[in-house]
Amino acid sequence: MKGFFTNLLAQINCSNCSWNMRENEGRVEFNLKEVSHSHNTSKELISEPPVVELGSRLTRESHFQQQQPPIPVYRENLKLIVPKVIRIQSYWRGHQTRKLYSHIIKSNKQRKYLPNSEKENFGLKRNSIEKERQSYANKSGPTYVGDYQGNDREGYGVQTWPDGAKYEGQWKGNKANGHGKFWHIDGDMFEGNWIDEKAHGKGVYTHTNGAVYEGDWRNDIQEGFGVEIWADGSKYQGFYKNGKKHGFGIYHWSDGSIYVGNWVDNRINGRGVYTWLDGRRYEGEWLNNNMHGHGVYSWKDGRKYDGEYLFDKKHGYGIYTWADGKKYVGSWRNGKQHGEGMHLFENGETRKGIWQDGNRVKWID
Repeated sequence: MKGFFTNLLAQINCSNCSWNMRENEGRVEFNLKEVSHSHNTSKELISEPPVVELGSRLTRESHFQQQQPPIPVYRENLKLIVPKVIRIQSYWRGHQTRKLYSHIIKSNKQRKYLPNSEKENFGLKRNSIEKERQSYANKSGPTYVGDYQGNDREGYGVQTWPDGAKYEGQWKGNKANGHGKFWHIDGDMFEGNWIDEKAHGKGVYTHTNGAVYEGDWRNDIQEGFGVEIWADGSKYQGFYKNGKKHGFGIYHWSDGSIYVGNWVDNRINGRGVYTWLDGRRYEGEWLNNNMHGHGVYSWKDGRKYDGEYLFDKKHGYGIYTWADGKKYVGSWRNGKQHGEGMHLFENGETRKGIWQDGNRVKWID
């Protein structure tokens, strides 16, 4: 099952996401830290696949390969050969079973998901299609205890692997189907809906470090609406696509910062509003976690910048207003006043000038 949690969480470790802001009147900068078992089967080698009469049926034992020197097989040797053939077939069935579920054991867990006290019962009821029985693939394979229909696991059952992995829940067509729980060998646990051995529908993935994801799954991947909560208190609620934040979402950082807006491929992209705990606020366009395009940045003390950004820095045309009412209207480059601009004083006077790297070079009026 561990295959269904890949994308969590190669992905971004959002529990470590943080924003650093370095702001003065001349520039704004901040960064977001990206948010088969093998078996040995003894081969009985014979010179020519023998024709063995079993009742009225003729069966050619074609499982074996030829090896020199040949060893003849006679009718009286059947009692020695048949048990070994049965044992080899048993090993093969065990190998097939382990191979079928290897993706579950090797599953990549993402990440990153919200602790929720384990719900007891989830309405799992024993569906006794046939009398409960216990079977072993072989001594080194998984153990299944539960309901069968014919030779298929069908209904309620519990399968345990030698390494400690465990599935408990509904089966259909010899596969995990319906509601069930899967415990990984490291202690992580998924509980939710399964279709053909994949997490599909609603489900909760609980990580041993306290992180949890609860929401929609599709073919072992987060898809649709979901909520992630990390051990440090960070929280995301919004939409996912292919296991990544995509579409509208709200992210609460552990330091109190909040982003409300659009995401693309696990990154802030499009329009959105970011609010810091100290009262700062940016509303505008984003590109790959950077303020990029037009936006309005305001401070708690009344300062405000309304203009263009290029990768987190004021760049292009913009208006900067100080708390006392003064304004600079004009060009910016790399977060600083640069080029021609106009200074509006608090008494209403205006003057034009030339700025370079944040410093006024001269007045031109």
